[in-house]
Amino acid sequence: MTMSGTSTPTSGVTAAPSVRKEGAPSQRAGGGGRRREFTARRGLVVAAFMAPAAVFVAVFTYYPMIAGSQMAFRNWNLTDLTDTSWVGIKNFREVFTDPAWGTVLSNTALWVVGSIVPQLVIGFALALWLRRRFRLRGLYQALIFFPWAISGFLIGILFRWMFNSEFGVVNDLLQRAGLIDEPVAWLADPDTAMIAVLVANVWYGVTFFAIMILAALQSIPDELYEAAALDGAGKARTLFRITIPYIRVTLVLTVLLRVIWIFNFPDLIFGMTGGGPNDETHIVTTWMIKITQQGDYGKASALGLLVVAVLLVFATFFLTATRERGGGRRGAGKTGKRGVRA
Repeated sequence: MTMSGTSTPTSGVTAAPSVRKEGAPSQRAGGGGRRREFTARRGLVVAAFMAPAAVFVAVFTYYPMIAGSQMAFRNWNLTDLTDTSWVGIKNFREVFTDPAWGTVLSNTALWVVGSIVPQLVIGFALALWLRRRFRLRGLYQALIFFPWAISGFLIGILFRWMFNSEFGVVNDLLQRAGLIDEPVAWLADPDTAMIAVLVANVWYGVTFFAIMILAALQSIPDELYEAAALDGAGKARTLFRITIPYIRVTLVLTVLLRVIWIFNFPDLIFGMTGGGPNDETHIVTTWMIKITQQGDYGKASALGLLVVAVLLVFATFFLTATRERGGGRRGAGKTGKRGVRA
């Protein structure tokens, strides 16, 4: 006999139909709510938050770029501001016909290539060493990465004292080792000044390569090295068949990024030599600063546009390599596995 008002367990399972209030957002399968509609009022709020940053960038970035670019086509010299007439490509002709242009151009090429190659080789070797497990590895990493936190101009001043001909530590060490008989005027001799600034820049930039390459090496699966060991591959074969193919995209990106930075890196040279002696260590960017200090803003602006054009070319290569990074990493593991057996 069933009593009135008592429900059986089976009848309690039946769920009441859900009722959604009018205007309430519907729930998606993933638990998230419906995207809020973009209204005019919401757009004004977003624009109000973005306006200060947009004005700041426009005033302090784009306006100087446009103003500086038009100076390259005008007779803009601080010695005579009464005549700022349009001169077309005259300033560019003065750059190309300047007697110092050949030296500056060759110095720039030597500055970039002579810095990149040793930085890459030494940074790669340090990264391979730091990937191993040993005591106090964290301390060694901190010591190696520390120079990257120092200003390039300060590094230049530091090495200027180290290469000083009278009381520099470099001459002292070389004399104690018996490699030289008398102190060398490193920064006063045109034949050795460029070598000195290259040594300083290599020491400064090795850190960046070590950081980037070490991060890439730590992403290589240990299984690849174990498979190579089982196949009897030696260290050299493992390096060229697994390690380098797996991180090749990172290597390309790092080199391109450093080319852009070193090409546009006058800090260290200004701190060490100021472009001397006799303008023998000037690169394009330090020469541009010198021309600006002389008051010839038109010629300096023309040189600046040339620098921007070169940097845009390398930036295009960098962005292209960045887009291909995903595909390169996906195929790196397969390349490494096939390469060990090749």
